[in-house]
Amino acid sequence: MHNQNQWKKTFAIIFSGQIFSILTSSMVQFSIIWHLTETANSAEVLMLAGLFAFLPQALLGPFIGVWLDRWNRKKTMIIADSTIALFSFILGVYFYFGEPSLGFVYLILMVRSAASAFHAPAFQAAIPLIAPEDQLTRVAGWHQMVFSCSNVIGPALGIAVYSATSLGTVLFLDVAGALLANGMLMLVAIHQPKAETIRKSSFFSEFKLGWETFVTVKPIVIITIATAIFGIVFMPLAMLFPLMTLSHFGRGGYSASVVEAVFGIGMILGGAALSVLASKFKDTTYMSWSLVLIGATSIASGVIPSEAFIIFVIMSLIMGAAAPLFNGPYMAMIQRAYEPESLGRVISFVTSITMLSSPIGLSLAGPVADKYGVQMWFLWSGIVILFIGVFIYSKFSRIGIK
Repeated sequence: MHNQNQWKKTFAIIFSGQIFSILTSSMVQFSIIWHLTETANSAEVLMLAGLFAFLPQALLGPFIGVWLDRWNRKKTMIIADSTIALFSFILGVYFYFGEPSLGFVYLILMVRSAASAFHAPAFQAAIPLIAPEDQLTRVAGWHQMVFSCSNVIGPALGIAVYSATSLGTVLFLDVAGALLANGMLMLVAIHQPKAETIRKSSFFSEFKLGWETFVTVKPIVIITIATAIFGIVFMPLAMLFPLMTLSHFGRGGYSASVVEAVFGIGMILGGAALSVLASKFKDTTYMSWSLVLIGATSIASGVIPSEAFIIFVIMSLIMGAAAPLFNGPYMAMIQRAYEPESLGRVISFVTSITMLSSPIGLSLAGPVADKYGVQMWFLWSGIVILFIGVFIYSKFSRIGIK
């Protein structure tokens, strides 16, 4: 089914475009967060931005899954990226001529999030249509490396362009990145799975079938619930890193971008390790290691004094290295467990469950960080994540699940 060299060539073309798209998106994401951190200096404003950036993906996810399994996954990715590019352009124009209101920034974040809700699961559901089954964890490692490479230089480059010009310029670069990614996607063929019988049924019955398919694999259900709890405490950390740099350590944008870059370097190392060691251990073993490391480094970040910025940078490196050891194997488990024709729905369900946990965490984190300090969230989230890692290891270490 999969030609040994052809599938690698296809991924090389896709990833060469995606790396620029992810790079410019990383530049935009960090620049917007830093802009809000600098102008508002409030955890609540950052958490609201996070809510608007995550909520559409969480709410749309289950319905998008049905749509993905009906429609062409390649076209879905192209349309979604084009939509993101269009609204980056609109926000860029606003910033070019003046300061848009917070409400308008939130609105653009919502639309970008809605488009991403189509793009991410379409891409993940397309991977098993290209790569052999025994290579899925390895491809997940590649994907993490591409994502990480972009995220290493994204924040630093974003801050450099933002400081030298304006947020508008960063947004215009995002438009160029999305167009390049689409151009590369147009060069490859991604064959759709056959689903004639499913196409004849109603949207609701397909939606129900997606849920029923998801719950047939009990280990995935258990791990997804654990992942949702992990998401509640971990997702706000991504928004709080710049505020930690500014409020606790008293440093500026370049220091904040260094933390992001070091986190990304860690992700590259973790992704590389996963690619090399893909078949050495069970997927659940990698995931439990990941959570224990993330939990321990988060706890350490929550107790270090304000003069120990370098220790925070080291903790960020270790935390970044641990992240791909969870994300890659988790997605590979899902891709391996379900048939390609229903994979779009299942991935969307899983994405929605984990995404819905984010608004809960974000709504809790804002008031807690503003009242008790940003370090308090790092400390307690670390304790929760550590417990989840231990739970997954004890639950699955003796079970013969790959």
